[in-house]
Amino acid sequence: MKHHPFALFGLEGSRPFAEQLAIHLEVPLVQHEERAFEDGEHKARSLQGVRGHEAFVIHSLHGDDKQSVNDKLCRLLFFCGALKDAGARTVTAVTPYLCYARKDRRTKANDPITTRYVAQLFEAVGIDRVIAMEVHNLAAFENAFRCPTLHVEFAPLLAAHFAPLLRDQPVVAVSPDAGGTKREEQFRLELQRLLKRDVGSAFIEKYRSGGIVTGELLAGDVRGKVAIIVDDLVSTGGTLAKAARAVRAGGATKIYAAAAHGLFMGGAGELLDEPVLDSIVIGNAVPAFRVPMQVAAQRLVVLDVSEAIANAITEFRDGA
Repeated sequence: MKHHPFALFGLEGSRPFAEQLAIHLEVPLVQHEERAFEDGEHKARSLQGVRGHEAFVIHSLHGDDKQSVNDKLCRLLFFCGALKDAGARTVTAVTPYLCYARKDRRTKANDPITTRYVAQLFEAVGIDRVIAMEVHNLAAFENAFRCPTLHVEFAPLLAAHFAPLLRDQPVVAVSPDAGGTKREEQFRLELQRLLKRDVGSAFIEKYRSGGIVTGELLAGDVRGKVAIIVDDLVSTGGTLAKAARAVRAGGATKIYAAAAHGLFMGGAGELLDEPVLDSIVIGNAVPAFRVPMQVAAQRLVVLDVSEAIANAITEFRDGA
C-alpha cells in the first residue's frame, strides 16, 4: 500500500517517549515550536510543512510537576487543530495514557460523563483517529469517540514478562474488583497460552463511594498459588494494597501487582510499603517520577510499551 508522507511529533512532557517511538518507526521526530506567554497562554506549531501528511502527535495526558492534565490536554488539542489548519491529511492523537477515561458513566445524580466530553473536544479540533493504551473501560472508550480508535492492550506485554518467571508454579490471575474481570481474563488467557497450562482466576469484592474504597472479600481459589493482581492503573495504590492483603489471607505463596499506568498519587505509600507484595509491574507510558529512585529500584519493574504503540501507529498507517 502506498503511504502518504509521515510526520511524527512529540509534545513537551512526552518527548522522551516519542523519541523511543521514532527509533522503532525509523523516522525522525518533526521539529516544532512550543511557546508559553506571561499570562499562562501558549502556542505551538510545526516548523516544517505538513500539507498532505499523515500526522501523529504523541502526548501522554497525565499531570506532572510542570503541567497539569488540563494543560497537556489543551496543548494537544490546539496543536492538532493547528496541524489540520496547516493542511495535514490526517491527524492521529497518540495518547499512551488518556486522561478522564475513568469518568465514563454517571454514578451520582447530575454527574458528568467526562470521557465523552473529551472525545467531543478531540472531534471539535479535527482529530481523525485516536490511539490509547489500556483505558479504564474499553467499551466506554470506543463508544465515546466517533472517529476510528485503536486500543493497545497491556496484557500481552505483561504475560510475556511473567511467563518465564513462573515455570511450573501454579498461578492465578486476580482482578482487584469485579469491574476489572474482563482485563484479568484477557491477561489470564494470554498467560495460559504462553505457559500451555491452566491459569486460575479470582477477583476481590470492592465498593467505592465518595473516594472511599471498602470490601476485601476474595472470590476464587488462590491457596498455594502465585497471584498476579492486574489493574489498568495505580493511582493512590489503595485498591491494589487491599487486594494484596486479601490474596495473602487467602493463602497465596507469592503476590505481584501489575498495572499499565503508574500514577502513584500521593506517593502511593500504602502500596509501595505493602510487605506482602513481591514486586509491582508497570508500563513506561507514564514515568514513575513520583516514586523515589531508591524505592523504585527495589519495588518496581518497568516494562517498555513503546514498541507496542509503534506497532499500533504502523497498523493505522497501513490501513489509511
